[in-house]
This record gives sequence, structure tokens and C-alpha cells, in this order.
Amino acid sequence: MCRTLSAFPTTCLERAKEFKTRLGIFLHKSDLGSDPGNVGKLEWNSKHGKERNFSEDVLGWRESFDLLLSSKNGVAAFRAFLKTEFSEENLEFWLACEEFKKIRSATKLASRAHRIFEEFICSEAPKEVNIDHETKELTRTNLQAATVTCFDVAQGKTRTLMEKDSYPRFLKSPAYRDLAAQASAATASPSSCSPAEPLHT
Repeated sequence: MCRTLSAFPTTCLERAKEFKTRLGIFLHKSDLGSDPGNVGKLEWNSKHGKERNFSEDVLGWRESFDLLLSSKNGVAAFRAFLKTEFSEENLEFWLACEEFKKIRSATKLASRAHRIFEEFICSEAPKEVNIDHETKELTRTNLQAATVTCFDVAQGKTRTLMEKDSYPRFLKSPAYRDLAAQASAATASPSSCSPAEPLHT
């Protein structure tokens, strides 16, 4: 922990800035990265114990795809990486399905289901995801009586595609490897401060 800046003259401050810079590499094309001020809105510190230490969070992304998707920072970094490959529609569809499952109103459920279908699944959709014809038709049929599970098959297929295709490339990307190296160094140095601590600038 950093007691005062004088206790660690440069190490803590520089390390925290370095982590923000590294994550910024991922975010430069993302919605968050479009405004440098928004980087500070990421979960840098542990609020109410819901977020792990940032360095542990970063290292967890390579342990499993589930850990990446359960991390707000991980999703932001992965989305920015996908944008560099022009393939962010799969993640956006997966996230839209996750939000869709939270809807409790039957009327809103049906309306939102059709919007998701038109945006991601139907032929010539603006963000058409790469799923087979059979899955498209199954999803179209499910929309006739929309429930929270009507996109489950399509969502599962796009998740598998991301996990087998984009996720390994993300882990091999220079930006993530650099960020993970910084996180490893931080966790290996218990005497230095956690990069998860927010900067007060």
C-alpha cells in the first residue's frame, strides 16, 4: 500500500500510470478510449469488494475466457482488441444478450428481441454475427414467443467462436502481453503498491 508519495518517491505513481497507459493501448479505439477522461471510470480500485485487485484481474484474463468476460476492464480491453480486427459484433451481440436476459417486462422483452435480431442476426444486419443458417432460423422461430432464452443457442455459438478464435489472438497480442508482464511484476513485488489504487491527479 502507498502510505505517502514520499514513502515510495516514484515507483508507485509510475507503476499506476504505466498500467493506465498499457490498458489505454487497448482502449484507444473503444468507446471508453474515445475520451481520455473516461479511462478513469474503469474499475481501478476494489469498490465494495466486487472487483479484484487490478493486476490479479489482468492476469486472470489468460486463465479463462469466463474470467475475461466477467471483468469490466477485461470486456473493455477485449472489445478494443476486436475493433482493431473489425470483429467486435460478436462481443456486442453477446453483451446485448446478457442485458436482454435481465428484462422482466414481456412487452419490452418482445420489442428488444426483435431489435437484437434485426441488428445482429437477420441477413444484411448492420452488425451481422457469423452463425449458421439453422441457428438463424431457430432464433427467428423463437421470436414468435420471445423469452429470455430465445437467443441462447445463437449467443452460445458466438461465444464459442470468440473463445476459439479471437480470444487466443487477444492473449498473444503485444498490448496484452505487455500489460500482463506489468501485472506479474506488480504481484511479485509485495513491497510496492498495488496498481489498482486510484491516482489523485
